[in-house]
Amino acid sequence: MAKVAFIGLGVMGYPMAGFLASRGGHDVTVYNRTTAKAEAWAKEYDGSFALTPQEAVEGCDVVFACVGNDNDLRSVTTGENGAFHGMKAGAIFVDHTTASAQVARELDEAARAGGFSFLDAPVSGGQAGAENGVLTVMIGGEEDIFNRAKPFIDCFAKFAGLMGPVGAGQQTKMVNQICIAGLVQGLSEAIHFAQKSGLDVEKAISAVRGGAAQSWQMENRWETMRDGEFEHGFAVDWMRKDLKICLEAADEVGARLPVTALVDQFYSEVQGMGGNRWDTSSLIARLNNADKK
Repeated sequence: MAKVAFIGLGVMGYPMAGFLASRGGHDVTVYNRTTAKAEAWAKEYDGSFALTPQEAVEGCDVVFACVGNDNDLRSVTTGENGAFHGMKAGAIFVDHTTASAQVARELDEAARAGGFSFLDAPVSGGQAGAENGVLTVMIGGEEDIFNRAKPFIDCFAKFAGLMGPVGAGQQTKMVNQICIAGLVQGLSEAIHFAQKSGLDVEKAISAVRGGAAQSWQMENRWETMRDGEFEHGFAVDWMRKDLKICLEAADEVGARLPVTALVDQFYSEVQGMGGNRWDTSSLIARLNNADKK
């Protein structure tokens, strides 16, 4: 058993912290901006909660964070009462936020100056993956630090791999989001076309799902997309945040992402329909909405 902390108890962080306590058997202290949620977590998992990130990390061997964006991350790390002001020498800070590679490198530099280590470790698998403890974790950092942190990460992950130096974890998550953007748009167009053509969508999907068109999105979202149900996953607002990171990173490295840029604009249209909190499969709603104009 180790003393660990978890900062950020959203739909991902709450169950991830829970697995550190229940599956890992660790002594877990949590922090959340809404203290009531931290209190509820501590009661549910027989852990502790703190009123600031700095207080939460005191004496901890490993600290985890999963917050919203770059600015949120800076706030809970290097900001006033941030975690970096309380990290002990030799500890490891593992960041599961989907953020920029730039902020990862910035925090790695700050961690080194403070005598502790940093890993950028964004996750994939969504809320269901977090709740079932089967996330995919893409990690950037030094190999020996990764090896020390991996047994902790394995408490809530089905896969945790070292992608390269700090920043590589975030870049790999960008690869993931770029793939998803194109896949969901393609599946949306396919289902929309089938519906407009008078096909039985279930029969059409059954015919193609075992071949080259198969994907996780097809297996898990075609029915809800057909039925116009978009309450099952990662929100459009968060996807747009991620795609903005992807497009900015592409400019930095000279990569061309024309489809990603187009799909980002399609998600903007979904937001304009009031779909900010719909899941990413709601791209089909934009196509169907055009029929009503």
